[in-house]
Amino acid sequence: MPQSTTLPPHFQFSQSSLQDFVDCPRRFELKYIQELAWPAIKAQPILEHEQLMRLGSRFHQLVHQHLSGVPVERLTQTIEQPNLTRWWHNFLDHAPDLGEWQIRSETALSAPLGGRRLIAKYDVLALKPGNKALIIDWKTSRKKTPRKWLRERLQTSVYPYILVQAGAKLNGGEAIQPEQIEMMYWFPEAPSEPERFAYNSQQYASDSERLTALAEQIIALSENGENQFRLTADERRCRFCVYRSLCARGEKAGDLNDMEDIFAPGEDAAFELDFEQIGEVEY
Repeated sequence: MPQSTTLPPHFQFSQSSLQDFVDCPRRFELKYIQELAWPAIKAQPILEHEQLMRLGSRFHQLVHQHLSGVPVERLTQTIEQPNLTRWWHNFLDHAPDLGEWQIRSETALSAPLGGRRLIAKYDVLALKPGNKALIIDWKTSRKKTPRKWLRERLQTSVYPYILVQAGAKLNGGEAIQPEQIEMMYWFPEAPSEPERFAYNSQQYASDSERLTALAEQIIALSENGENQFRLTADERRCRFCVYRSLCARGEKAGDLNDMEDIFAPGEDAAFELDFEQIGEVEY
C-alpha cells in the first residue's frame, strides 16, 4: 500500500502536532501524514512509564469530576494509589481559588489556521466576564518543569492564542483581549509553585505570525510530494520516540529516569486526550 504524502482531510493542528514538527519534522510526517502505528515503547521500565500515564489520566479525571460538582469525599474514596492520594490532597490544599470564576473543565476550542483548524483542549478555563480569563493546565510529571522550558513550549503560545481567536462564544459574545489572559501551569508534585504567564497584544501578534508560518511550512512540505520532512539533529530525542528503529536511530528505548533530565519534565505527554469526546467550540 503506497504511503500518503499529504495531510489527511481530517487533520487538525494542535500544540502537540506543531511541537512534534518543531522537534522532529520526520516524526510529524510518520505520525500525522502516514498515520503510522509503530510497535515500540517510548521509555523503560515499561511498567513505571505506564503507571505514570495512568496516574496522570486519573488525576485529570478526578479534578474534572470535582469541578463538575462531585463531592470531595466521594472522589477520595475511589483513590487507591498512594501517589495519587498525595497528588489529590496537594490539589485540595493548594489548587487556585476559583470561587468567583465561571469554570469550564475539559473544554476544546478551535480556530482557523493555514486553511485547517487549530484546536486546543483546556484542562480548565476560568472566566470573569469582562475582566479576566485564566487558563490552567495540570502537569502530572514527576518533576516540576523549569519556567524557561515552559515558556519555549508551543502550548504556552497556542492556548492563549486560540482563546483570543475563539473565546467570545464562552464570554457572552464579547471577545477576550490578550491582556485579559493568564496561563497557569500547576504541578501536583510542586503544588505551591505554579508557573504563570501573562499574555498581551504583542505576544498575540508574534504567536499569530509564528503559528501561521509553521502551518504554511507543514502544508507546503506535505504538498511537495518529496521526502522533505527531515530527521531531528538532536539524536537524544530519538531514544524516547517510538519510530527510532524505523529511522535507524537505535532500537532500545531510553530510560525513564533519564527522560526528564534530557527534556523538560512532562514534555512528552503522559497521555493523549481524545478530542472527539469533548464538545468543541469553533470560531
